[in-house]
Amino acid sequence: MDLRNQITDALKSAMRNKEAEKLSTLRLINAAIKDQDIAKRGEGDEGGVNDADVMSILTRMVKQRNESARAYDEGGRLDLAERERAEIAVIQAFLPKQLDEDEAKAAVLAAITETGAASIRDMGKVMGVLKARYAGQMDFGVVGPLVKDQLG
Repeated sequence: MDLRNQITDALKSAMRNKEAEKLSTLRLINAAIKDQDIAKRGEGDEGGVNDADVMSILTRMVKQRNESARAYDEGGRLDLAERERAEIAVIQAFLPKQLDEDEAKAAVLAAITETGAASIRDMGKVMGVLKARYAGQMDFGVVGPLVKDQLG
């Protein structure tokens, strides 16, 4: 079953079980997917949103909510920060398991070896391999400095 159908099924289940917070987050996800669908149609892409697009949307939503939660924490609005974290938990249920720090380092070393990267100039090749292989499984904002450290 594709990711979009999983989200729709979860939405229906949340409606049946009267899970208000989960339902609102799932509706936000659905709205973001539909927005992307409309944007693609406007560009002439009749294929619509695929699983990779949905993963990208979900990853972006998690990142936005992490930033919001951090801002709410700094502003002393713990109730709002907690709501953002609850939304993150719902969204992450549809994303693949995130690599921990050791797994990310191993992935970086494997990508460097595979591409034959020798200097910082080869960072783009390494990041390309990592993004193709680990989309949705690692935070590339954190991985970039790891790659730099290994190549620099």
